[in-house]
Amino acid sequence: MTDLVYVLLPIWQSQFGISYAMAGLLRGLYSGTMAGLQIPASRLARRLGRAATLALGTALAGLGYLLAGQAGGAAGIAAALLVCGCGASAQHPLASALVAETHHGAASRQALAHYNFAGDVGKMLLPAAAGVAMSWLSWRDSVSLVGGFGLLAALLLALAIPRTTHAEAMPQRPEREASGRAPAGGFAALLAVGVIDSAVRMGFLTFLPFILKSKGAGSAGIGLALSLLFVGGAAGKLACGYLGNRLGMFRTVCLTEAATALAILAALWLPLMPALAMLPLLGVALNGTSSVLYGAVPDLVPAAARERAFARFYTGTIGGGALAPILFGLLGDHVGIPPAMCVVAALALATLPLASRVRRALA
Repeated sequence: MTDLVYVLLPIWQSQFGISYAMAGLLRGLYSGTMAGLQIPASRLARRLGRAATLALGTALAGLGYLLAGQAGGAAGIAAALLVCGCGASAQHPLASALVAETHHGAASRQALAHYNFAGDVGKMLLPAAAGVAMSWLSWRDSVSLVGGFGLLAALLLALAIPRTTHAEAMPQRPEREASGRAPAGGFAALLAVGVIDSAVRMGFLTFLPFILKSKGAGSAGIGLALSLLFVGGAAGKLACGYLGNRLGMFRTVCLTEAATALAILAALWLPLMPALAMLPLLGVALNGTSSVLYGAVPDLVPAAARERAFARFYTGTIGGGALAPILFGLLGDHVGIPPAMCVVAALALATLPLASRVRRALA
């Protein structure tokens, strides 16, 4: 549901006459609200329980899309996306902590990769389905259907998630493991890598539809392109979970970030059909890094602090992803989208020195 916004941005730009910077701001409102409420959502879960908090968040996201379907201008869209962001804030820290608490060591890293893979399955299906639906339904009707889907999903979550308390969910660990800490700065460096990686991903994804539109793609074509990208992203998250265990975090990050920079430049300059064909490979590199980064969080913090650490990690990464579309949108308005995307490609390589520091902390 979160990534459906990418399909809608060019439509909203045409209908409401918004600039690239405003398009980035709309995307940033969603991501910024989601980022800023990660820690409060984690605290709320301690009072209401994780099942209730996750279901409530999903219902709010669905309600936001229902409101977007009735919006009469950019201000109404912005208000609806704020509601969506409030609801989406509960997902990442709570679900990631649940996974990390029930799997340990290498199994935890692989399970988090599977969890992220499941998210990309949704990114493959929903934007493509909505893009096709807009071929015969209005965007308002399509968005309203997504909102109804969110409300239904919230009901299913409320029924399906086990109602365990936070204390009951925490596994019993040896005292030495619970008190062990990685060297100071390891988590901070990991967070910095995540922020930059998220900024690169969100900056590119926000303006990919505009790049494709300039090559002649329509709404259905853009939906297909995003699905191709997310197919690669899903495969990348799953594959990089295995690569991270075999090659190590640092080598995997070097491989994926260098490939991301090259693939962004290729997508920028290739004609439409070759660019579409290359998008799955770009998705592998663009999304794969995140699985390795998420999987390193449990290795850098004590078991009792993992939910808070995941909340801090997602706050930073999603916050970086929220700021990136605004900043790159302003840059795009001044110099054009191609130069702005070249800056995005260069930014991907800035993660490598920070990843080296994380490697030393893990060692």
